Amino acid sequence: MKALHFDGQLSLRDVPNPQPASGEALIRVRLAGICGTDRQILKGYSGFRGIPGHEFVGEVLKCDDCDDKPWIGRRVVGEINVTCGHCDWCRRGLGRHCVSRTVMGIIGRPGAFAEFVTLPVANLHEVPGEVPDEEAVFVEPLAAAAEILEQMPLAPGTRVAVLGAGRLGLLVAQVLRHAGAQVTVIGRTGRSDWKLKLAQSWGLNTVRLETAGEVGAHGDAPLQPRSFAVVVEATSSPQGLEEALQLVEPRGTVVMKSTFHEVAHFDTANLVVNEITLLGSRCGNFATALDLLPRDAIHVEEMISRVFPLAEGLEAFNYLESASCLKVLLRNG
Repeated sequence: MKALHFDGQLSLRDVPNPQPASGEALIRVRLAGICGTDRQILKGYSGFRGIPGHEFVGEVLKCDDCDDKPWIGRRVVGEINVTCGHCDWCRRGLGRHCVSRTVMGIIGRPGAFAEFVTLPVANLHEVPGEVPDEEAVFVEPLAAAAEILEQMPLAPGTRVAVLGAGRLGLLVAQVLRHAGAQVTVIGRTGRSDWKLKLAQSWGLNTVRLETAGEVGAHGDAPLQPRSFAVVVEATSSPQGLEEALQLVEPRGTVVMKSTFHEVAHFDTANLVVNEITLLGSRCGNFATALDLLPRDAIHVEEMISRVFPLAEGLEAFNYLESASCLKVLLRNG
């Protein structure tokens, strides 16, 4: 099969078809999404070698020992953490923290930038018929956005800043607004201008930062330090955490969504003196995301900049550097 393979350099290769183990399904990938974590892997994040990619929608082709449901022919998305099922974390329903887990396209398991992929049936979720592939491929990042609501209470009207107007930031902003928060999306003048206009078209408040590291600078509206109860950092940059800490009010919460290879440096005294809660947030509940999509509660298709065939995957990664790019998909076939 054709696949994108990373061994210090990304290349398109012919590799053997994956063979599903007992309890696993063989899935033909229909669409796969490239995210910020995939780009960070190319910079060395997680030390991954192999086929990257963890956002996908596909069709089940084969499923041995899967008699509990007729999966073959079903359109599915898949949770990316493959767990042992018996450790303390798994027994508590938190398999995403299983100490022996593999993570599709990130840790020890081939990913979705390929014609075929395998996953345990326990990881699969059937996609409702009314949800097109172009929306279903967003389930994994949308679930990650919704994870914030499982980790912390969010009262209606809570002032929330989402720092970063990229793919994940725009999903987080929509999810939290849907939950009743008063959300402001903050982006940098230049590359983020058109993304902020897209957010405005969805009814979200936006602010453009004009000077790096100075949250008081603004383009659209006043922005004062320590003015948000919750700040979600989704910049994919080590500098984002320091900016988030300037924006959050005393006893507020900073939610870290970014993953990056570099080390982030910030003033820990700020956490102590202002009694800030720093909350890491990663994967989320796929059922929650699949419930949001059919209700048209979240805009996703408007975020798609281009769809490349898998055979042009290298060009797709290069296109991500374009100032006009937001979300890029890879289509199989």
